Amino acid sequence: MARNALATTARAVKATAGQWLVLFFLTFVLACPAISMAADAAATAPAAQTNVVTVADAQDTAVTPSPVAATTGDVQTAQVVDNHPWWFWPVALLFFCFILGIIAVMAGVGGGVLFVPLVSGFFPFHLDFVRGAGLLVALAGALAAGPGLLRRNFANLRLALPVALIASACSIVGAMLGLALPPDIIQTCLGVTILGIAVLLFFSKNSVRPVVNKQDAVGLALGMNGVFLEPSTGEVVDWKTHRTLAGLLLFIVIGIMAGMFGLGAGWANVPVLNLLMGVPLKVSVGTSKFLLSITDTSAAWVYLNQGCVIPLMAIPSIVGLMLGSVVGVRLLAKAKPKFIRIMVIAVLFFSGAKALLKGLGW
Repeated sequence: MARNALATTARAVKATAGQWLVLFFLTFVLACPAISMAADAAATAPAAQTNVVTVADAQDTAVTPSPVAATTGDVQTAQVVDNHPWWFWPVALLFFCFILGIIAVMAGVGGGVLFVPLVSGFFPFHLDFVRGAGLLVALAGALAAGPGLLRRNFANLRLALPVALIASACSIVGAMLGLALPPDIIQTCLGVTILGIAVLLFFSKNSVRPVVNKQDAVGLALGMNGVFLEPSTGEVVDWKTHRTLAGLLLFIVIGIMAGMFGLGAGWANVPVLNLLMGVPLKVSVGTSKFLLSITDTSAAWVYLNQGCVIPLMAIPSIVGLMLGSVVGVRLLAKAKPKFIRIMVIAVLFFSGAKALLKGLGW
């Protein structure tokens, strides 16, 4: 008995140590771009200043530039100069998104909600380009999962189409609004939104099968009901919605936020469908994935039309997240989702605070 207890304790200690090593490794990998950017800024700033002074000395004129103008020129030159080869940032983005894909699967969140705040905080890309790539990242995952979810009745067309009509139209408005507003305002609002998502993930407890005693008139008129087969028990589950009008109104806000910030809206779709409208959890998750393929497509066209989608950003991001998702699915059986979920919430708090402070100029 004593040997069995010691063996059990040793296995538990080994598993805990392994989880902390994984946490340390993932945190280190996520922090590498920020460390690289700081080192690059320190290396390129003196060179930029030297080049400016040399050009000023070469011009033998009577006009002497003011200290303010010289300082401004130094800062602008230091921001433009990048000594990396053209392939450095795409490769770094590929590796970074590979880690994000692993974390997203094990934590049960979409890759888009992690992509925009982390990439905008750790990489020297303009926020408009990051949001355009973020929409394509969320869209790629949704398109890959959509057909299988429809075949298994986990995504319901009668539920999805009215919601998609509202959310996709509002996502176009959100994308146009996001491109029209100054980047500082968008960055500040993004930080507040990410902090709100972290709080929502921390406190939300989804219900596997919400109890709906009677369907409301709006849900009945739209035909928002159905059945699906529960694979684990072989049971046929009937479901219907209530509080449908309130849910549809909330999808106006969700669509605007998805288009404005370039986030996959799964973090908001699932709680509204499941907790407010009374849809079973599996149908909520499946329908949310299908919704992203419509909502994000509408917003992505606006960013494509404005030239805010760069292939050297979008392609490595999509490939990295797809490969990371495959690895994450295999690791999901061994890892503890609760532990990874806490880590993701902590990362969201950090990235949200960073975006908020960056938007406020602190």
